[in-house]
Amino acid sequence: MVAAAVTHYRRQFTGTFEQSVTMLRHTATREQVIKGNTAVFLVAGSGGATAVTRGSTGQIPYGQASNSQKTATLVEKHAPFELTGFNIFASQGDQNEVMRTSSMKVINRDIDQTLIDILDTATNDTGSYRTADMAMISLAKGILGINDVDVSDIENLFAVITPGFNAYLEQTTEFANGDYVDIKPLAGITRKIWRWHGVNWIISTRLTGLAGATEKCYMFHRDALGYACNVGEDNIMVGYDEKQDTSWSRATIFHGGVLLQNSGIVQMKHDGSAIVAS
Repeated sequence: MVAAAVTHYRRQFTGTFEQSVTMLRHTATREQVIKGNTAVFLVAGSGGATAVTRGSTGQIPYGQASNSQKTATLVEKHAPFELTGFNIFASQGDQNEVMRTSSMKVINRDIDQTLIDILDTATNDTGSYRTADMAMISLAKGILGINDVDVSDIENLFAVITPGFNAYLEQTTEFANGDYVDIKPLAGITRKIWRWHGVNWIISTRLTGLAGATEKCYMFHRDALGYACNVGEDNIMVGYDEKQDTSWSRATIFHGGVLLQNSGIVQMKHDGSAIVAS
């Protein structure tokens, strides 16, 4: 037995397992708003027009370009935390830093959730729910191609998948075999975004149906998804109230998303239930 044993408490805190950064913010067509509660995106093109010949009068018949306005409505979201001076004094670790980092994590997750909610409104899909394989990926890419999406535009083509989808993906020969890829994905560091099969891949734990038989994963072009936010979106406020002896942190964002082109999004309907069951 140790007489008068002393317990040592580590000063630094260990963060809980949770998403701390936004993964999807850079996958959308972004617009920063200086002032206002709505942001209007213009989707314009030829409207599928075909070339014409001169009419019987000898005149060239002119048409009009297609213009469609899509509106994103911004809403205010906050991530506030507060502790009394005594709570901070009596608690282990740097509680002010815990509050600051927690505020930013909450806002970053809300950014992703806002964009996922928009993706969930898309209507193109790969059919019935099943486990991921090359056929599903090729089908999703094929649907985009049929919809005139430039599937060779690697800088702007994304796929957002669940950990379960990725687990099946890693088992395919085409994913890691040196005959198919230049960079060995199973060697070296794990990347938050990696390129394979002409697509930028992202793993998200916020996707609808996570770890179930009806996971909704996506392949899409950046021009299909709009995201508007206030200027200075990454600001986080911290303060101390002397009167009440309380410290606080608050991260705030004004943002909103909008579906710009339904044809540029394909829902990959994935069954990830076996990953959990095993």
